Formats: sequence, structure tokens, C-alpha cells
Amino acid sequence: MTYLRSKSVWGAVLAAGVAFSAGSALAQGKVDLPSTIAWTAYDVGSAGYNQSVAIGKALKDAYGTDLRVLPGKNDVSRQVPLRAGKVHFSATGVGASFMAQEGVFEFGSKEWGPQENRVLLASNSEGNLSVGVAADVGIKTIADLKGKRVAWVVGAPALNENVRAILAFGGLTWDDVVKVEFGGFGPSWDGIVNGQADAAFASTTSGKAYQLEASPRGLFWPPLPHGDKEGWKRLQANAPFFAPNMGTVGAGLSAEKPHEGAAYPYPILIAYPNQDKGLVYSMTKAMVEQFPKYKGAAPGINGWALDRQILEWAVPYHEGSIAYLKEAGVWKDAHQKHNDKLIERQQVLKKAWAEVTAKKIGDDEAFKKAWMEARAKALEAGGFDVVYR
Repeated sequence: MTYLRSKSVWGAVLAAGVAFSAGSALAQGKVDLPSTIAWTAYDVGSAGYNQSVAIGKALKDAYGTDLRVLPGKNDVSRQVPLRAGKVHFSATGVGASFMAQEGVFEFGSKEWGPQENRVLLASNSEGNLSVGVAADVGIKTIADLKGKRVAWVVGAPALNENVRAILAFGGLTWDDVVKVEFGGFGPSWDGIVNGQADAAFASTTSGKAYQLEASPRGLFWPPLPHGDKEGWKRLQANAPFFAPNMGTVGAGLSAEKPHEGAAYPYPILIAYPNQDKGLVYSMTKAMVEQFPKYKGAAPGINGWALDRQILEWAVPYHEGSIAYLKEAGVWKDAHQKHNDKLIERQQVLKKAWAEVTAKKIGDDEAFKKAWMEARAKALEAGGFDVVYR
């Protein structure tokens, strides 16, 4: 696997076949990959990047294909090369998949708008993503967070929106807690250790969660009981990318002491709908067939297993991936119906965006306001949840 650095390397990648057609692979039901596959991922050292290294080795050993990865520090930097056609795929998170689809936050600017993303596969690990609290506060449920100090990370809308969704599970909003601002994710958890806050959002496998667990304050993950249908309805109305999950990996968790909570996929391998169907089929098939070769090679990587895929998620699957999932016998009529509805949602957003941009609104703030109002109106008229306002 190679880390992409220069324009000359970009040229080599493009020459190696970003426009590669693998239509015959789909017809013959075989893996047919070009000599080089390119995708973006989280920065060097991240879980997503480390998983890419392991997957790249498996692809090289099995098919002679080089996986070249461009690390990106944020959602936009990972999406730019994908939109430009300079990489085949992106191993990204919910920001550049779901939030980009919705055209919100960074993707609500004039330069972006709603993106028609498609999923190939995703890693659904054994850990959870939730709000962790200092054990010494005595919190037992999410509803118990009322009046407590909850970390708000400046410039991190995804983190703060996740907290909003989890608070909603307990029937709370940000107005029901004491919002304590921090300049970053790390400082927010340091703030709990130091007594400045009582709760913050993280993966159960985060190093910061382990630090809090080892501190005098201790760590507790309030449960999100899977049988609480109303709580889950509220949570998913605010963050439909969350799914119920029994977390067995992370600070304070084990197979014997699981956390009944929530998680969402990371990384999520995405493409645009115009990516070659045969190539997507081959990439998906290769990821599944070579799973035994990269299983256990990096933290969280076991989530790529076929039996851990969430086939009714918040972003639609690519038709090439669906072709393989049908072949594997796991794609059902209900999955297709759900997928068609997600694509319909994307078309509603696309049309609303076109109508707003046609107005040529010069002021950025006025444009954002007009877009968010038009977005909500269009989704409601189509019978869809607005999620973000």
C-alpha cells in the first residue's frame, strides 16, 4: 500500500485505471481489479488508515493489486478527490457519507450541497459509540444526565449532534444539561478527569475512555436499552445512522460485561453512483472473500465481516455492491425497498438544492438559511424526516 503524495503520483494512479471498467467481472461473477486501486481515508495512524493497510496487503497477496491511500484530515479533504474522480472510493465516516448526503454543516456550503453517496461495505465493530460519564456522579440512565455538565466540542458538529441524539433517547435536549465548551475531543475528556465536566461522547475503544476509567472518577456508559422503542425512535430521528449494538470491546466492556448501546459504521467504503458497476462488484467481492486474510490485523477491522453488515442503513448501497450481496444470498426484497427510498430521498435533496442555487444568493449566511429552509420543506413534502434544521 502506498501513501499518495504528489501530482506525479496522482497521474500514475489515474493512468493505472481510475476509469477502469470491470463489467466483464460482474458478468462472470469473478473479481477483476485493476493493478492499482485508490481511495481516501482518515489520517495516518487512525483506525481507518490502519485497516486500509491490512486490507491493502490482502488485496496485493490475492490479486496483485496495489491499494493506494490518500489520508485526509477532515470530511471535506476525503471527499474532494472522490468527487473529482481522482480516487475510486473513500473509506470515511458518517460526516462524509450521511452528512454529505444531507448537504449539512460543511456540505451545506455553495461549493458542495447534497452528495449522492453510495455504500459498498462498512465496518461495524464490536465497540459502541456513546456518551460516557464519570462514575462518581451516580448516573444510571441517559435521563439522569439532566442538570449535569456535558462537553460541547467547538467546531465539531458531528460530535455535538451525536450527543444531541443520545440525549433525545432519554427525553432530553441540550437545554436540559449544562453545556461546557472545549476546544477539542481530547480536552473534552480531559475535562471530565479534571472535574470540569461529567460526560462526553466517544467510541468505547477511545484511549481517552480508558484514561477516564483508570482515573479516580472512573467511567460508566449509560445503557440505551434496545427494548425501549420510543427512546430509539427519538434517537434515530436525530441520528438515523445509529443502530442498536451490544458493545463488547472498549473501556469497561467485555464479552462478559457488554454495553447495551449504539454504534454506527466506521470506516464506511463509499463511491458515487457513476462508479463502474463491475468495479464496485469486484471490490465488494474481494473485501468479503479476503476477510479471513485481514481479520484481526487492526483494531475494529473485524467489523467488515459479511455477517456484520447493516443492509438497511442511512445511505444507499451501490448497485455493484448490491449485485454481489444478492449473489452472496444476503440481499432481500426489504433491503431493496429501503434502498430505493434512500435514493428517492437523495433525489428530493438534489432537486431542492438546484432550486436554491438557481436563485444566485450572494451572501453566504443568507444562502445557508435559504437552503436549510428549502431542504426542510422539500423533505417534509416528500414524507421524509428532516433530521437537521
